[in-house]
Amino acid sequence: MPLDSYVDYPVILMDVLPGDPYVPTIWKDYRAVIDQYALKSNQEQAINKFDFYERAQKAYAVVTTSETALYANMILKKGVVTVE
Repeated sequence: MPLDSYVDYPVILMDVLPGDPYVPTIWKDYRAVIDQYALKSNQEQAINKFDFYERAQKAYAVVTTSETALYANMILKKGVVTVE
């Protein structure tokens, strides 16, 4: 599934709340996968928890996984699938 190449941030993460010292360790794993397949770098953006919830409500599909890491939520904006 290609990510949308016409938006600045096709990967949206839920940011840690202000004042929370937690550093999401899962994000490093996400970046490794994104960088492996992405056409450009720095495609992810972390947004406020409540802004994330608003965007998630408008999602076309929601996928639930067995991932239990904190702040492992993400929104992906799909790009156009082309024939190679």
